[in-house]
Amino acid sequence: MSQTRPDRRTTQEAAPDRRRWLALTLLVASFFMVIVDSQIVMLALPSIEQELGFAPGGVQWVMSAYLLSFGGLLMFGGRTADLLGGRRMFLFGTALFGVASVLCGLAWTDTVLVAARVVQGVAAAVMTPTAMAVLMHTFAEGPERNKALGIWTGVGAFGATAALLIGGPITDGLGWEWIFYINVPVVAVVLLFGPRLLKQTPVREGRRRFDPAGAVTVTAAIAMLVYAVSEAPLVGWGSGQTIGLLVAAVVLFVVFTVIEHRSQAPLVPLRIFRSPTVVGGNVLMLIVAMAVYGGALITSLYAQQVLGYSAVRFGLSTAVYAVMSIIGANVSARLVARVGYKPIAIVGMSLLFGGLLLLTRIDPDGGYWSDLFFGLVVFGSGIGSTNVAASIASLTGAKAEESGLVSGINNAVFQIGAALGIAIASSVAFAYTTGTSPEALNDGFQAGFAATAVFALAGLATALLLLLNRDSGRPAGRRRPAGDEEAAKPVLVGH
Repeated sequence: MSQTRPDRRTTQEAAPDRRRWLALTLLVASFFMVIVDSQIVMLALPSIEQELGFAPGGVQWVMSAYLLSFGGLLMFGGRTADLLGGRRMFLFGTALFGVASVLCGLAWTDTVLVAARVVQGVAAAVMTPTAMAVLMHTFAEGPERNKALGIWTGVGAFGATAALLIGGPITDGLGWEWIFYINVPVVAVVLLFGPRLLKQTPVREGRRRFDPAGAVTVTAAIAMLVYAVSEAPLVGWGSGQTIGLLVAAVVLFVVFTVIEHRSQAPLVPLRIFRSPTVVGGNVLMLIVAMAVYGGALITSLYAQQVLGYSAVRFGLSTAVYAVMSIIGANVSARLVARVGYKPIAIVGMSLLFGGLLLLTRIDPDGGYWSDLFFGLVVFGSGIGSTNVAASIASLTGAKAEESGLVSGINNAVFQIGAALGIAIASSVAFAYTTGTSPEALNDGFQAGFAATAVFALAGLATALLLLLNRDSGRPAGRRRPAGDEEAAKPVLVGH
């Protein structure tokens, strides 16, 4: 009987393989929800301010509270996946996100809403890196993982545009509360099917020790950095607030490095940064986020303040770059297995640079087809390609038990880059704006696009100089037989 019994290991491995794309659907649905939630509130702020009675200027904390807690806790959220299990923490974060969304919709005062948004940000900081850790464990390093990352990137890009498309109609038709309630069905589906479809990630063996000192210092450092650059266009880059916060952030990062060097169970083992691939990929991701978010902001301002577009019309007209981002991400994910991530990064950054350069030609008497369309097509293609290349590079060679942490670092770097890009691009645009006429505004926005083009040029230099490895990201070495324990260990490309 023992000879005819099917191999249990083979049976158990086959079932998850057949369902891995369904698992990816759940993961990208949760990521889509997180991205939408970071943007959709923008269109509901006037209604929220009027109904809940925010003090002048205070309503911006509905967005800032979410973004600061989200960006600040990403590394800690990623580390929880390595210590407690990716699937477990992903489902916990999803449930917390759902509860916080309901509280946001039920908020009866401005304080309650801001507090609930902080909880939402904490939940998102747990969900995003743990979802990436589960994705990395579900798809082996190589073509399939690259394809999965392409889908992940494309959905994220579309989420930002979708928020602009649905935020206005939902707020006008159902009320601002429903921009939060729409999360509940997504959360319910993920919690219902997640335990059956998602694979558990490896958990660090031995005693599970946290690094509270490291977690507190790096969270405070990231939060101060993001807040400083976000407020700089309003209070000035040379103001005491901006300089003080930036100095404090640098000091905390230094303290964090010392703590991690001495800790027996560091939140971020510093040896991770010995890999030129990881460092180059994260530097590239930082610059990509700066170019993408800075370019998107200036596009929005030009379309609405110079061309006079409504929020809904703007969302529809700029959907082209989201579509091109999805196409670029999926094409790049297929090509990276053949040519490696470095050529994809170079082509992608060239497209970003070219698209932003085309957008510097905007005119105060311009229109969609003459001033925006072609630049957005090229710009969008670069978004998808660069995100895929930077993600693969920064995640290549991550140990299975550190996949959550590496994902958290990657996402934190992206959030910091987004804040920097928005702050610098808006500051440059403001500095070159000499009045309120369409001509004066157009001059400022041209300068803003030029600044983001410089970001893209810096990204191109990064791709050429920092992504140095023998194989340029191509899968290396022969495939090991199934069941070989060494096959599960990722290999640092070029090492």
